[in-house]
Amino acid sequence: MNVIVKTKNAPKPIGPYSQAIKNDNFLFTSGQIPIDVNSGIIPDNISEQTYVVLKNIKSIIIAANYNIQDILKITIFTTNLKKIHIINDIYEKFFIENKSLFPARSCIEVQKLPKNVKIEMEAIAFKK
Repeated sequence: MNVIVKTKNAPKPIGPYSQAIKNDNFLFTSGQIPIDVNSGIIPDNISEQTYVVLKNIKSIIIAANYNIQDILKITIFTTNLKKIHIINDIYEKFFIENKSLFPARSCIEVQKLPKNVKIEMEAIAFKK
């Protein structure tokens, strides 16, 4: 059975989709872009954008009663793979700070993302 996951601690969807769907033990987040949930502001640089996206994913994961350690896979969409070293820096710190192994990951360069952001991420988590 599918269960919709909603939280006020992550941005509302900007289209006809859910923040996440829980199905049995799996949780699938929608792509998260770097909208700060409190201010509605999108930071300018890729470093801050990466942090805000990971923070939004964490809020959704927690709202579904999962932990960062339950994330199995992350997909990253970015408009500039030349900035991957900056993305990796923030990404690595995030998972270390949350005492988690690094999930499996794909990283794809795309031409454009919603609201002209530089990065979007989606996650898949599993919990027994």
